[in-house]
Amino acid sequence: MRQKTRIDKLVGDHALALSERLQAHRAQLFPPDARRELRKFTSGEVADLLGVKDAYLRKLDLEGRGPSPETRAGGRRYYTPADIQELRKLLEKGAKSTGTYLPGRRGEDHLQVITVINFKGGSGKTTTAAHLAQKLALDGYRVLGIDLDPQASLSALHGFQPEFDLLDGGTLYDAIRYEDPVPLRNVIQRTYFTNLDLIPGNLDLMEFEHETPRAIIERAGNIFFTRIGDKLGEVEDDYDVVVIDCPPQLGFLTMSALSAATAILVTVHPQMLDVMSMCQFLLMTSNLLGVVSEAGGDMTYDWMRYVITRYEPGDGPQNQMVSFMRSMFGEHVLNHPVLKSTAISDAGITKQTLYEIEKSQFTRATYERAMESLNAVNGEIEGLIQAAWGR
Repeated sequence: MRQKTRIDKLVGDHALALSERLQAHRAQLFPPDARRELRKFTSGEVADLLGVKDAYLRKLDLEGRGPSPETRAGGRRYYTPADIQELRKLLEKGAKSTGTYLPGRRGEDHLQVITVINFKGGSGKTTTAAHLAQKLALDGYRVLGIDLDPQASLSALHGFQPEFDLLDGGTLYDAIRYEDPVPLRNVIQRTYFTNLDLIPGNLDLMEFEHETPRAIIERAGNIFFTRIGDKLGEVEDDYDVVVIDCPPQLGFLTMSALSAATAILVTVHPQMLDVMSMCQFLLMTSNLLGVVSEAGGDMTYDWMRYVITRYEPGDGPQNQMVSFMRSMFGEHVLNHPVLKSTAISDAGITKQTLYEIEKSQFTRATYERAMESLNAVNGEIEGLIQAAWGR
């Protein structure tokens, strides 16, 4: 008689083996004694980021103003991300209008909390959140990324392997749990990206889903949906924008993130099954948030947008689906889609985004097409942030 396998043991063995292999893969990419660092940017890239001419950067360097770039073969000049921020501060002093080079909050501007959601996996949610957070950081905003997904893909993209790096906690759960919550600053990690901090995620986040029903029954005054917003209030002055990557389900974590949000970004893969899934997701979201609103939750937002992801312009059915969405939702669909690109997926193999990886790793046309698409989407979102601040 054939012996039956215990599924819990088999899955556990597989998880352990995979975790060890991933750790070895990480050690190969980024040795334990090597601190992960963001690449340096060419003077041309920096000029584009700052909105100035490359020749002007050369002039500043010759005059001894601002950081000195590293000069490589052929006279090419390279700046670190910290150099870019220093240049922003220098140029802002002489700018004709405030915020030209340092575009973050000022005066009474409120903290922008962008919650990125989708009910169906594979919509490019984490990739969208990561590229948005990194581009805003490169553009001079002070950004906090929050990984609210127990699968922790956003954390992995920024060099954290939860089962090795977060053995003693360190997720948002520690700050929002019902018993002995810690200050939010205790779980914020610096990243190798100038201007970008991160609260990583792991399976501990599931505890919030398990504990909340009991807390609702036992403590009438302790409202779950205010917990993330209340905690963000502790660090509000340190950041311009918060980007929250939500789990692909509508649980208590996602509802709390939606209650904390000032803006919502819904990622959509333009396929019929995905759009049908999104329809169910929107119905559930509306019903549940209606309950939260009636219980006193703040459901007002600066903006909500759908972003088309993994878009293939030559795909007829996809184009039909995009046209359908635009006719249904009008201006609530971002004008620019995120193109499906081998450059983005190939960068992910080494746990990097397109903003991190060297252009030389790809064919020029592939890289530029993908980068143009990402920058257009993120530029649109930046415009919405500025508009919410009345600019």
